[in-house]
Amino acid sequence: MPAPRPVYEAVLHAARDVTKLGCALDAEMLGTALLGSIYSVAAERRAEAVRDFVGRFLTATERQHTPEAVTIREVFAALVPDADGAAGVGHDGRAPSWVTELGRVRPTGCYAYGDVYGDQTSYLVTFAYEDSAGGGPEHAVVAIVDHNIGIAKDVFVSSSAESMLSQVRALCDADELMWFRTEDPGRLRDEVGRHLEITDDLGDLPADGSLATDHALATARFALLPVVSTPPLDEPTGRTGADLARDFADSPEAAAEGLPDTAREADRASFAFCVSLILDHAETLPGADPLRWSPAVAGLFLLDWVHRRAVLDIDDAAMLPMVVRAWTAYSGRKRGLSETAVTGTRSVVEELIPEFVRLYRTGERRSPATAAVAQLISEGVDPNDMTAIEAWLDANRDE
Repeated sequence: MPAPRPVYEAVLHAARDVTKLGCALDAEMLGTALLGSIYSVAAERRAEAVRDFVGRFLTATERQHTPEAVTIREVFAALVPDADGAAGVGHDGRAPSWVTELGRVRPTGCYAYGDVYGDQTSYLVTFAYEDSAGGGPEHAVVAIVDHNIGIAKDVFVSSSAESMLSQVRALCDADELMWFRTEDPGRLRDEVGRHLEITDDLGDLPADGSLATDHALATARFALLPVVSTPPLDEPTGRTGADLARDFADSPEAAAEGLPDTAREADRASFAFCVSLILDHAETLPGADPLRWSPAVAGLFLLDWVHRRAVLDIDDAAMLPMVVRAWTAYSGRKRGLSETAVTGTRSVVEELIPEFVRLYRTGERRSPATAAVAQLISEGVDPNDMTAIEAWLDANRDE
């Protein structure tokens, strides 16, 4: 359904000073900010909604011949070149001379940086205009990928590539929990593209950052990179499932916590159950790597997931903190993390354990299904015995 005419008029009014800008980059920054309002309000397929809007805008304004109208039309066509009618938007002599530089950039460097735990990776690309006099300064585009929720949580454009790159290098050099590397352009484009597709379909966008306002310009720049031609990096993932559980049980980290205690069958059962919870939790995260254990992942597990998804008896609740402590050290060793990184996670785990205990006691974060199973168990009903469950339901139907 076409947008009402006043919407296009409002965009033209917002772009009324576009001809007063000094270079193509400034105009592209204005254009992406205007299109950001379309991206942010779309209910789904946000990138497609922007593309459709630009196509309709170009059709609705094709008879507009003011310098401001012809200029913003060229800006939108450069930002969203696959929109209907974008290829047919030619240069108009009433527009500023710098319009010929819109989108005429080349990548000058591709980089990636992030935390050693693997929670977040930021991808940074620097670009330079073919003609910097009309195009503008060398600039940087950054996309931040959150691996715990599997989205691109932010994108932004910095008008100074040199300043941005210097700040990032200094940050990573000063923090041993950060890494920095030169990145393959194709792999960078693929990683950012895959995660932005997921972000585009979110019902609610991340509240902070420049995701909406800088999205159109960022995606136009990333599209200039080559398609992926190199295999994925061999990231450390380790073994999974039963093999990983057995390796952990035999590890020095488990032994240091006195796990598993072979003297009591209940302890052995609780140990196996708690390890299975860590493995099951990993399956719910992007990448499904049980060894990617960070302060953030430990927090998700101890304060949220385990209460919503598992029913712990008193032995399990006593066992879980010990298993988590040992898993923190074990996963850190398997991934080759520094002692500082492992200690950082261990410190956070110790801070989280009292809150885990409180949530276990109150049951306030249990899901309805988990709460129902917990009640069955507390009343001596085997949740695997359907006959017993039906009898319990009959007895408690009025409640």
